Amino acid sequence: MTQTSVRPRAVAPVTVPVKPSARERGTRLLAALFLAPTIVGIVVFTVVPIVGSLVLSLFHWNVIDSPSYAGIANYREMFGDSTVLVSFRNTLVFMVFAVALQLLIALVLAIVVNGRMPGWLRSLFRSAFFFPLVLSAASISVVMKYLFNQDFGVVNWLIGLVGIAPVPWLTSENSAMATIVIVYVWQQFGFSFLLFVGGLNNIPKEIHEAASLDGATGLRKHLHVTLPLLSPTLLVATVVGVINALQVFEQPYVLTDGGPGDSTRTVVMVIYETAFEQLRFGEASAVGVLLFLLIMAVTAVQFRLSRRFVHYE
Repeated sequence: MTQTSVRPRAVAPVTVPVKPSARERGTRLLAALFLAPTIVGIVVFTVVPIVGSLVLSLFHWNVIDSPSYAGIANYREMFGDSTVLVSFRNTLVFMVFAVALQLLIALVLAIVVNGRMPGWLRSLFRSAFFFPLVLSAASISVVMKYLFNQDFGVVNWLIGLVGIAPVPWLTSENSAMATIVIVYVWQQFGFSFLLFVGGLNNIPKEIHEAASLDGATGLRKHLHVTLPLLSPTLLVATVVGVINALQVFEQPYVLTDGGPGDSTRTVVMVIYETAFEQLRFGEASAVGVLLFLLIMAVTAVQFRLSRRFVHYE
């Protein structure tokens, strides 16, 4: 008869919760106090307006009378309004050309400025390219409206010196949107430029030196070495650029007032006119909700595609 030895069962260690010290509690309270203004600001100025717009889009309201429930009637009316549909088309067209041109100019200038040049000259270029971004978009648009005036604008005067006939920059459907893109990109590319300069400075010089030893020079080196390493910065610049471009308002409103016809009317212009000129806040909120969903969808697509094209190592 054999005896079986019984092994003692392992007892799990008992963990006694340790109360945070007074110093840890003070640190947590201090962190909460520092975070409170930001959290309150996000809730008050972002979350509440979004929820309010969503609720208001289900009502008819002209500020004067009491709101009346409309259900999805505002959305149905929105999809049947040709002006709203044209504004979404114009905004998407503007977004594609403005963001592409903005990123291209910013990237090329960042590579040039990041090259061999004196430090004072590099700082001068950085300040000059970023300066338009700190100015008011409305004030810049007022100045540009005079510069691009067909009759007495400086731009037509300059091209007239080389024998080119005056161009109806702001009064022709073929050139009005292009002019707005030029004005917008001139003011906005400084942000992407600074992002790219910072991203280029984070790329180790040894990588470029190794690529040069392998025979990569000029455009080939930038396409196969610089761009892959700069892809995270490029993603940030693209996302921010697309979000800003889809909300463009000041440039088309001041330069062309949406004209000629509706060729430069954007979604935010339609929201402004519907709400504050026609006092149809429910309909304007419905358009705003659709714009919000469009921005979220485009941003989600960008992050989805970034899994293929963005390299973090």
